[in-house]
Amino acid sequence: MTCGAAGLTRPGPWQRAPWQRVATGDDTVAVAERAALGTSARVAVWPPENLGAACAATGDVLAALDLQASRFRPDSELSWLNEAGGGLFMLGDGLAEAVGVALAAARWTGGLTDPTVGAALVSLGYDRDFAAISQGGKPPGGHDGEPPGAPVAAPGWPLVRLDGPLLRLPPGIRLDLGATAKGLGSDRAVRAVMSATGHRGGILVSLGGDIAVAGTPPRDGWPVAVAEEPDQAVPSQLIRLAAGAVATSSVSARRWRRGDAVLHHIVDPRTGRPAAGPWRTVTVAAATCADANAASTAAIVAGGRAQDWLTAAGLPARMTGHDGRVCRLGGWPAGDGRPVPVPPGSRVYAGGPR
Repeated sequence: MTCGAAGLTRPGPWQRAPWQRVATGDDTVAVAERAALGTSARVAVWPPENLGAACAATGDVLAALDLQASRFRPDSELSWLNEAGGGLFMLGDGLAEAVGVALAAARWTGGLTDPTVGAALVSLGYDRDFAAISQGGKPPGGHDGEPPGAPVAAPGWPLVRLDGPLLRLPPGIRLDLGATAKGLGSDRAVRAVMSATGHRGGILVSLGGDIAVAGTPPRDGWPVAVAEEPDQAVPSQLIRLAAGAVATSSVSARRWRRGDAVLHHIVDPRTGRPAAGPWRTVTVAAATCADANAASTAAIVAGGRAQDWLTAAGLPARMTGHDGRVCRLGGWPAGDGRPVPVPPGSRVYAGGPR
């Protein structure tokens, strides 16, 4: 059975919003942002005349990713897969890469991230775009006053088989690519921008704070604000990123209530419940944003084992506990304005990001 995006071209609502220029006080860099994929997208480029091409290239990448891998668009390839009830599918190239990255991340993290958590998230009430949940939208056939459903542990990523574009999905498994999709989007976007601008200058792309950079950075690296809470007015730290990526996972964001339970979107695949470890926010640096995205999510799920796991993975990280304590690993800088080291190599892209 073929599962492709051909003919599915209806834009999502966020795609109608224009890019908005952001004042920076620095005339050597241009910045713009817009809503995208249920979060915010920001591009920063130098030289400034690259901004138009950067916004267009990034917009095209994110529109394609939305159509490939959104769990909330009924016309996406992923939604079609999840509703098909299992089987053998020929995927489009984009979704095949996205599923491959998610499975590679699951293998690398020992199942701390797992793309088979889709049914668990639906059971918890995360069954539509988060904006609809946070604005009080009602789930199909129910209401937010109902308690969450019984926890549904992930069936397990080894049950999913991907051979090139050919996917074998057992009945009853619903895929969710949230542990890697934003990182994948940032990685794809910076490569597309560099191609569109003739590899001149440099680019930073952020999807909800999951950041990839490419090209030549500004002097001392791109300034990146690290925050521990959504919409935090004053960042907890300012670092410099010359290459690679950083990504943040937090249980303080994307929270909702079902009955008396306050839930969040980072699910422990082993239990089907929101992760309940000691860390509220983890930021990780890696060679690619998909690697950093997977690692920060895995650290939240790992709980008390997160420090050991990140150390073994050789990844710099900044971790903030529910009690406010901060733990830095792998050479993460202690002060503001210092560069964060980025180890080479990817664990989630076969042969490196394409």
